[in-house]
Formats: sequence, structure tokens, C-alpha cells
Amino acid sequence: MMLASLSLLGWPRGASPLSILIYHRVLPAPDAMRPGEIAAERFEAQVAFLSAHFTLMTVSDAALALREGRLPKRAACITFDDGYADNWTVAHPILARHGARATIYIATGYLNGGRMFSDTVIEFVRRVPGPLLDLSSVGMGLHPVATDDERLKAVSALQVQLKYLAPDERVAQVRRMLSAVPVAAMPDDLMLTDAQLRQLADAGHEIGGHTVDHTVLTTLPPEGARAQVQAGRDHLAALLGRPVRSFAYPNGRPVRDYDAGHAAMLRELGFEAAVSTSPGVALPGADPFQLPRYTPWGDSTAMFAARMMRNARMGGPAAVV
Repeated sequence: MMLASLSLLGWPRGASPLSILIYHRVLPAPDAMRPGEIAAERFEAQVAFLSAHFTLMTVSDAALALREGRLPKRAACITFDDGYADNWTVAHPILARHGARATIYIATGYLNGGRMFSDTVIEFVRRVPGPLLDLSSVGMGLHPVATDDERLKAVSALQVQLKYLAPDERVAQVRRMLSAVPVAAMPDDLMLTDAQLRQLADAGHEIGGHTVDHTVLTTLPPEGARAQVQAGRDHLAALLGRPVRSFAYPNGRPVRDYDAGHAAMLRELGFEAAVSTSPGVALPGADPFQLPRYTPWGDSTAMFAARMMRNARMGGPAAVV
């Protein structure tokens, strides 16, 4: 922790930058099929560091403080995307031990036993027999799966094929994939239940919108994008009995995944802030509907701190005009 603390000595002076971190899951233990997901032990070390050296805020509170010019010198937000059950079962107890609150962005269509297409691909590839996955009959190619590395490459290739399909076509293509190579039953408990989501909200975590089906907004006509955003927001507001103040763009890259029209739409719908996946920090005067986020990584707390410093020195993010 001492080395990590020293790495913050060069934190940018002057205007206070807001650092927003992206997580998805917090696993009980490392999983070879999910190398990008943090496990509990490392997450606890990161939260301990953040709570010791930063003022941790929800996104909506931080966005308001940024607009009003009263953001603390080192302010940070912990965010989770999609709505995984381990946000409650694994992450929440860790956050609670350190007095930290997070902002959790929910794709409402997957609550209560749903499974996102990306997770379906992972669990499908985990279960298929090797050494070769043949999906040529459904136009998805041939994929070696003899080793963990090959399985990960297959997962990436299949997710890329599916990510930018329209929602109905993506569902249909996933069904074709599963029919082409039947596998053992896949998990139906990956995502939060209504009860777990209420408990997270009651514990002080902010619950934000993330559409219904995690559909990339630029793949939809304007009315379709608005329907996805509004339906997800309304579902959460009704379930939790409180307003939904912030939103996370699915996939989140400026221009490719959302545009200026989507940012304006969120403002019209009454949101107060929105987050992208463009790295960097938010500075005074930043567009509250294009707040940057980055994925924290590093095998040690010192490396994590150093990369937070590097991200802070990037300044403001890429954005749509």
C-alpha cells in the first residue's frame, strides 16, 4: 500500500479530475474463461486503496458536484455494468466493509434468470467438446477449442459477430448457434433478481439505466433507441420507487456506439448524467452526458494506482460533438 500511495504524489494539480472506474463482475475466484473479470481478493485490495485515498461517490452525486465546482480533489466512482448477481453476493459485502457506494447500471431484460448474449457465448464455448467447434452450418465459422487460449479466442470471435446485430436478429442467431452444437444446461443465476436489486438500492448504491437488452444505440433507429432507454428507466423506477438519475451507454464508445442525438435524448428524458467507455477523467466543464470511464487493471495495488495516475494525466476524453 505504501508504494501505491507514493504513486499518487504526482496526481494532477489544479482542477479536480473525476475518475470513474468500470467493472462488470466480481468473481469469488479467478476463472480461466473470464480473464477480464476481477476476483474478490484483488477487488478488495483496490477498494481498500480507493477508500483510503479517494472520495468515493455515486455517478449522479459526482456529476452534480462537478457542475457546481465542489468536487473533492481526488474523487472517484466505482461503476458496474449490466446487473450481475455477484454485484450483490460478492462485491457489495466488500464495498460495505470499506464504507463505499457504487453505481450499478442495469440491462433490465436480463433480471431474474436472464442471460446476456456475451455470457451465453462464454458458457457455450466452455461446454463444447474439443478440439474443434464447427458452426459453419449457421455461418459462424470453425473455431479450435483444444486449449483455454483457443476457447478464449473463439469466445471473442463469436461475440464480435453478435455484438452489433439488431436485438431480434441477435437472439435468433444465438438460438441457431445453440441448436447447431447442443451442450449441457447453462447457468440461469448469473444476473440479479428484483429482490437483490432492491437490496443494493436500499444499501445506498445508485441504480442506473443501461437499456433493456444492452443494445448498442447506434444499431437502432432513433425511436428504437429511445424506447430501449425509456423502457429500462421506467422498469427500474417502478421496481425501486425512486428516480433513475444516470445512464451508461451500452458498449459506450463515442460515435461508434452513441452519438450527440443520444446524449440529447437522455437529457430530454430527465437523466442527469451518462457515462461512456472512453478513457480519461472528467474535468470542470465536462459534458455530464459523456463522462469518461476506464477499466481498472493491474496485478498489484501499486500497478493499479500507477494506471489510475496515467488515466488522470490523459485529461478529458474523446467525445461526440
